[in-house]
Amino acid sequence: MKVEQAKQIANRAIEQLSKALERGHSEELKECLRAMARFHRYSAYNVMLILSQRPTASRVAGFHTWREFGRFVKKGAKGILILAPIFRKKTSEEKSKEEASNRLVGFRPVYVFDLTDTDGEPLPALAQTQGDPAGNTERLKQFVSSRGIQLEYLTDIYPALGLCTQGKIVLLPGQSPAEEFATLAHEVAHALLHQQERRSEATKCVRETEAEAVAFVVCESIGLQARCSADYIQLYNGNKETLAESLEHVQRASAEILAAIGLTD
Repeated sequence: MKVEQAKQIANRAIEQLSKALERGHSEELKECLRAMARFHRYSAYNVMLILSQRPTASRVAGFHTWREFGRFVKKGAKGILILAPIFRKKTSEEKSKEEASNRLVGFRPVYVFDLTDTDGEPLPALAQTQGDPAGNTERLKQFVSSRGIQLEYLTDIYPALGLCTQGKIVLLPGQSPAEEFATLAHEVAHALLHQQERRSEATKCVRETEAEAVAFVVCESIGLQARCSADYIQLYNGNKETLAESLEHVQRASAEILAAIGLTD
């Protein structure tokens, strides 16, 4: 069954990543985060599926989506198996004002294809900032404001580059544009992930690791040369379940930030 096959592939990938981190090899996690940056619209589970089956994939889409771009899947190309959610409309008894009208009832196997599996019209070039966050910093600040979070610059926090408390982010002034964006992304990740119940559930190491991972994904997505502290790249505390959970949180926060700054492709 294709669904079970996909689950086995993803679980093996997570287990291999877990073992690599246990051996002190952090490059495997960086590759996973880079894949999240390339495929930020996909769940962490599907990112692991894509990375496992096609480590060199750069841009993926379904057969019909590629046709909309004026490109066609090459004959004989091997698809990449992922899982698509299946939703059904809720009954009147199941609905409430707070709930969505659809409910998740399962998953179905679908195939996507990498850009190299296709021919046709050239795609629009992706923006490369090459160390300059351009207008992304201002857009990220607007997102912070829209969430009701106050942003300040204070020298008093040195040597920290940034701090996040309930309803407030503080940055150290004088950082380079790239450093400022990365630091702000890191602190926004804390605001999204660790100001609620997960703050008490996660250790400080896990919280800092997740925030740094989010900053890495966001920076990579906009073309910045992302910093990634080797001390932070340890999303692992002894079991693959915790690793998988952290990666899912990282993916969701990264996707929310990237959507907020207008990166949707």
